[in-house]
Amino acid sequence: MRFAPGWGAPERITLEKLIPWNEHPDAGVKYFSGTATYTTRFSIPEIVDPYPERLVLDLGRVGVVAQVKLNGRDLGTLWKPPFELDVTGVARIGENRLEVTVANLWINRLIGDEQLPEDSQRNPNGTLKEWPQWLLEGEPSPTGRYTFTSWRLWSGDSPLVDSGLLGPVRIHSVQQMTVPR
Repeated sequence: MRFAPGWGAPERITLEKLIPWNEHPDAGVKYFSGTATYTTRFSIPEIVDPYPERLVLDLGRVGVVAQVKLNGRDLGTLWKPPFELDVTGVARIGENRLEVTVANLWINRLIGDEQLPEDSQRNPNGTLKEWPQWLLEGEPSPTGRYTFTSWRLWSGDSPLVDSGLLGPVRIHSVQQMTVPR
């Protein structure tokens, strides 16, 4: 799995099974917000020949949006359940390469940053007292935060949102039939 650079996650990780990013032991993954790409290869055995009328790729659960490529072909973006695509004619007998790029919400990075020292002066309600000098000068936060907002909506102990490709990922063979009237 490859993460977009510059937001605290490692460049790559290997997962033995799909888990939500927010349950990963590495804080860079746990609090990551942005896009990450999953890549895998799978085979459709020759016993599936003749090729079924339809093959459907089911991603299971996704947190939040997924762009899907199969064998180098962009199949589109899925943004709501069911996270399914017809892959008939794209999936082939033998080896296939699946690439799923997932984008999540900003909330987990904001919650992760709330566990770091303050980098600005705040009013009791979370609003900004004044613009911090480091921000006005275009510098990164001196405390290591990746994000900045003028109003704090979350705290360091707010619950994280499930993110990533959660699965299970499956391919279903579908036989079409006509229902008599």
